[in-house]
Amino acid sequence: MSTAAPNTRFAHPAARGACPFAPPPAYQQAQQQEPISRVSLWDGAPSWLVTRHEDVKAVLSDARFSSDSSRSGFPFISAGARQLNAGQPTFIRMDDPEHARLRRMLTGEFMIKKVEAMRPEVQRIADDLLDRMTTGRTGADLVHEFALPLPSLVICLLLGVPYQEHDFFQECSRILLRRDASPEEVDAARERLSDYLIQLTEAKRAEPDDGILSRLIARGELSTEEIGLMGRLLLVAGHETTANMTALSVLALLRNPDQLDHLRRHPESVPGAVEELLRYLTIVHSGLTRVATEDVEVGGVRIRAGEGVICMINTANRDAGEFPDGDELDLTRDARRHLAFGFGVHQCLGQPLARLELQIALDTILRRLPGLRLDVPFEDVRFRGEMLIYGVHELPIAW
Repeated sequence: MSTAAPNTRFAHPAARGACPFAPPPAYQQAQQQEPISRVSLWDGAPSWLVTRHEDVKAVLSDARFSSDSSRSGFPFISAGARQLNAGQPTFIRMDDPEHARLRRMLTGEFMIKKVEAMRPEVQRIADDLLDRMTTGRTGADLVHEFALPLPSLVICLLLGVPYQEHDFFQECSRILLRRDASPEEVDAARERLSDYLIQLTEAKRAEPDDGILSRLIARGELSTEEIGLMGRLLLVAGHETTANMTALSVLALLRNPDQLDHLRRHPESVPGAVEELLRYLTIVHSGLTRVATEDVEVGGVRIRAGEGVICMINTANRDAGEFPDGDELDLTRDARRHLAFGFGVHQCLGQPLARLELQIALDTILRRLPGLRLDVPFEDVRFRGEMLIYGVHELPIAW
């Protein structure tokens, strides 16, 4: 555990408190006492920590705060995160115009109308998974038998990646998203996954299908290596986030039986409930990182050029000024102003698909498992505090 450097408030990432759904107490205290604070990172480097909803939006929408991880002063959450961003970056670690050029190649794939047309197929996948999970049984691990395979199957289908390889790319993803992974482990996992996707892309040049990788090839604008990079980003992000959000949402509902009962009685409210769960849980729990390219004043604090900034969307999503009683899960709340998908030009590209998958997953689970309950003591649930994407490692349930 690193210790805070001089003139910094505490070390980041901070430890979780008694409630595993809430942001670490150090961040909540900072929001109340010093909303823009100096913190110390794993290597002793200082960074600004931004905790209020208004200030986080201001940073994420200001082009003077760069996403380019090659810039001096860019804050890395861990040694592994720094290694992951070494070398050729994906477009989320670029600024416009290059970021916009590459992102536009994928925008059409995740348009709301196109994603909504996938609803019957995603529903079929969810039903098939639940059939296999429940046939002749009264209990299962929701993570490995439903929450993880659902988005994995969908993103493989979209990309044109064989689902038979899911154990391989899920193993690589786990290493890439571990905050405590060594640079050597990250390097090896990144190279294995990149090599696999480059070889797959080369194969699709000879035998194209109707997946995203083949459509990127058909554009003729990207090299095989660039397409492989895009594929790696979509593959990792496309299953880890939704899988963890699904399982954590089910656990949060089981811990809030009044909210679970409300959702069962009002299944038409599932889309709004998903927004509130995204706000309340905020699984991107280590923050969104930027570096100032010039002096900028935010919330009355001057941030100098070359200084790193970490936007804590988990505290922003519980900011009482934006969400009264934000520490409470309230499925009747209008939570659409949440920042769980980020904000500004780098806002999550795949959010329409994530929303669709979460809506279908929760509706299907609650509709088909009326006796749903946790099958271990809550204290025995293992949370993913060591990962860049928060969630649970397993979720034993019974029905």
